[in-house]
Amino acid sequence: MVTHPETMIDDFKAAGASGITFHLEATERADGSITANVIQRIKQAGMKCGISLKPKTPVELLFPFLDQIDFVLIMTVEPGFGGQAFMGDMMPKVETLRKRCPNMDIQVDGGLDPVTIDAAAKAGANVIVAGSSLFKPGQNPKETMQLFRDTINKYKVNW
Repeated sequence: MVTHPETMIDDFKAAGASGITFHLEATERADGSITANVIQRIKQAGMKCGISLKPKTPVELLFPFLDQIDFVLIMTVEPGFGGQAFMGDMMPKVETLRKRCPNMDIQVDGGLDPVTIDAAAKAGANVIVAGSSLFKPGQNPKETMQLFRDTINKYKVNW
């Protein structure tokens, strides 16, 4: 999470990024003008745009922007460091978004592993951001990624 993500759009574009996800909490003001401006600038740069929500931020704050963005990232841990425990109480946010946006990519990030993937996929997450569960010693990243894919596909028919 960075402050003033709007100042980094051109740098990411120049580096070859095809999309940018920014934290709503880094831009949002009461009237939504800064968030809308950041979305517009990312789109004008020819990139896809996503918004991320920290655990304590209500999902309803995203609603005014859903028709302007390409994907949403729901944080299932507090951002900042790896290896935190999955916060299953974030799954209602995913469910709400899946109902409102059946075709949108909904990402979850934090504490995803072979045990927690089921709850995330059942809620409607179709993109998994994982680090520790893939790269800790003794883990087989290829097998874990396949498990994630298979679990998402199992629940996808019910969204």
